[in-house]
Amino acid sequence: MMCVICKQDEVRLGKATVVFERAGTTVVIKGVPARICANFGEEYVGELVTGELLQTANAAAVAGVQIEVREYVAA
Repeated sequence: MMCVICKQDEVRLGKATVVFERAGTTVVIKGVPARICANFGEEYVGELVTGELLQTANAAAVAGVQIEVREYVAA
């Protein structure tokens, strides 16, 4: 897959750090599998992983967490 931002380089498998902020809650998830542009650094996370991340962030917000940092674990 070619990077849709720079259109100059292929994306490669790697790990990303994803940050969610909502209603006073900040959730940082490290080690998220992603495709990353070697030239530009743009990160692309797949649909299934994105769904898992959103569920994690939502659960933290509902629980009243202010700041949470965790490592990605596949469901």
